[in-house]
Amino acid sequence: MNHRTLLASLVAALLVAAAFVAPTARAGQAGKTVTVGSKNFTEQLIVGQIVAALLEHAGYQVDRKLNLGGTAVVHQALVSGDVDVYVEYTGTGLTALLKLPAQTDPDKVYETVKREYESRFKATWLSPWGFNNTYALAMRADRAQALGVKTIADLEGKAQDLTFGGTQEFITRPDGLPGIEKTYGLKFKQARGMDFGIMYQAVASGQVDVASAFATDGRIAALNLVTLEDNKRFFPPYYAAPVVRQEVLQRDPKIAEVLNTLAGKIDDDTMRRLNAQVDQEKKEPADVARAFLKERGYIN
Repeated sequence: MNHRTLLASLVAALLVAAAFVAPTARAGQAGKTVTVGSKNFTEQLIVGQIVAALLEHAGYQVDRKLNLGGTAVVHQALVSGDVDVYVEYTGTGLTALLKLPAQTDPDKVYETVKREYESRFKATWLSPWGFNNTYALAMRADRAQALGVKTIADLEGKAQDLTFGGTQEFITRPDGLPGIEKTYGLKFKQARGMDFGIMYQAVASGQVDVASAFATDGRIAALNLVTLEDNKRFFPPYYAAPVVRQEVLQRDPKIAEVLNTLAGKIDDDTMRRLNAQVDQEKKEPADVARAFLKERGYIN
């Protein structure tokens, strides 16, 4: 074999080797597998899949632990290290997890949860993605009109004759029904805890008169419901942002760069549209997440 042939053979061998090594090296930049968690409702499944797809596109190995349960369950999974990252809401972090008084200024709420999470939980809040999934109270449009109810305060003198429906979490959380009743001086005739999946249908069908709702839920308009104005500004802002264990970011700071590409990029209307695709059009959360990211040019 002459030198030219030998050189060509070596080059070919190196190219073949590179073809096998490159994907491994790309994945290697992620270090260990990143475990992505989520709570157990539609929006959380979608944003969990968005986090996972972004990380996979960047070359990371991802373990999905979605639909884990309520806030306390997923938060504990993060603190214990069973989950590396999940999307949380600033108002939830402030009141339900840190047990701090509600605030109305979005920037101050974010600064507070970011500081306290790093101190108490060894976790870092990344940049908010833009949408504010604040809690709301919803009624059927015709029922609200008949009762002359447009604001939560309008329920005064009427709540004692009305049945309230909400998730078990909302019925017990300080930023949920107990706080609403205390702030507005209300007491509902009955409070029924129910699964998130049937909550909107329950109020739309008249099984309950008033229900807790999420502002970015596409079913509000689809089921001809209205949300009541929170005229005393009880509910704090609930801006969504990824929360990551500090140990993970110290190991690989690029994770923050990847997830911060969506900072301020998803508004309330966009999130409602994505939620509606799952709840109304019956699409899979993973498909909705990937279609959104492809449409916006974040993944191929």
